[in-house]
Amino acid sequence: MKKDSARNRAQGFETMGPDNSREGAGRYNGKVIGVVIAVVILMFLAFNSAYQIGEQEQAVLITLGQAKAVTTPGLHFKIPFVQQVRKVNTTIQGFAIGYDMETNESTDESMMITSDYNFVDVDFFVEYRYSDPVKAVYASKNPVGILRNISQSCIRTVIGSYTVDDVLTTGKNEIQAKIRELITERLDAQDIGIQLVNITIQDSEPPTMEVMEAFKAVETAKQGKETALNNANKYRNEQLPLAQAQADNITQNAEAQKTARINEATGQVARFNAMYAEYVKNPNITRQRMFYEAMEKVLPDLKVIIESPNGDMQMFYPVESFSAFSNNTTNSNDTDTTASQNN
Repeated sequence: MKKDSARNRAQGFETMGPDNSREGAGRYNGKVIGVVIAVVILMFLAFNSAYQIGEQEQAVLITLGQAKAVTTPGLHFKIPFVQQVRKVNTTIQGFAIGYDMETNESTDESMMITSDYNFVDVDFFVEYRYSDPVKAVYASKNPVGILRNISQSCIRTVIGSYTVDDVLTTGKNEIQAKIRELITERLDAQDIGIQLVNITIQDSEPPTMEVMEAFKAVETAKQGKETALNNANKYRNEQLPLAQAQADNITQNAEAQKTARINEATGQVARFNAMYAEYVKNPNITRQRMFYEAMEKVLPDLKVIIESPNGDMQMFYPVESFSAFSNNTTNSNDTDTTASQNN
C-alpha cells in the first residue's frame, strides 16, 4: 500500500510539474516587464521634470494656467504633466523692411512718398529683443508681426514729412531718430513684451534710373557749390588780413598827418601871434619885412631887371642880392644923413 501511494504521488508530481513551471515562468516574465515599464515611466518622468535655461534665454513656467517668468540660467525642475515650460530667446534679433535678406533684392515695401510728392526707395533693418517673456508669450500671438506693422507705419509717417533731398542725403540720421522714438512710444502703449533696439536706413535711392541720374546731377551741382564756397572762404581768409593791414596802415598815416597838421597849425598860430606882437611895436618895419618874406616865397628864382630912362639896363639877381643891396643902400643913406646932420 505504501509503495502504491508513493508511486501515485510520484505520478501526480510528474503530471503536475510542467504546468507549475510554466506558471512560475509567466509570473517572472510579468515581474520583469513591470519593472521595465516602471523604469521607463520613471525615466520619462525624470526627463520631463527638469529643463535647462541658457545664458541668452528666459523661460515661462506655466502651472495650471498661471504663468511665471524664470530668468535665472541653469538647471530647473518642474512637475510633469502639471507644469509646462516655454523658452524665449532674449538675444538681439532683426528683420528687414524693404528688401529680402536672402536675395538682397528690393520689395514693394521700399516704395514710399515724400512730403514734396516724390517717390523714393528706402530700406530699413530693425533690431529687437524680448524684454518680458510672459508678455511675449501671452500678450499677443505674434509680437514680431506687430512690431513689423508698427515699424512700417512709423516709417511711412516720418518719411512722408521730409523732402526727397533730406531722405536721400543729409536727413538720414534725423529720420532714423524720429522713427525710433515713434516706434518706442507705440510699443510702450501696446506693452507686448518686445523692445526696439535700433532701426537703421540701409539704403535710399530714387525708384528709376532717370530720376537717379537727375539726383546725381543735383549732387554734382551741390558738390560744385561746396567747392566754390570753400574757395571763396579761402580767398576771403587770405584777403581779410591783408585788407586789415592796409586799413591799419592808412589809419596810422592819417593819424600821423593829423598830428603833423595840428602841430603845424599850432606853430603857425604861435608865429602869427609873435609876428602880431612885433607888428604892434613897429608896424612899418614889420610890414616891410613881411613883404620881403612874401616875395622870397613867391619869387625865389626871379630875375629882377630895372631899365633906366636912357636905355641902360641893370639886373639884380637873385632876389636876396636885391634885398641885401636895398638894405645896404638904406643903411648908407641913413649914414650919410646922420653925417650931414652932424656936420
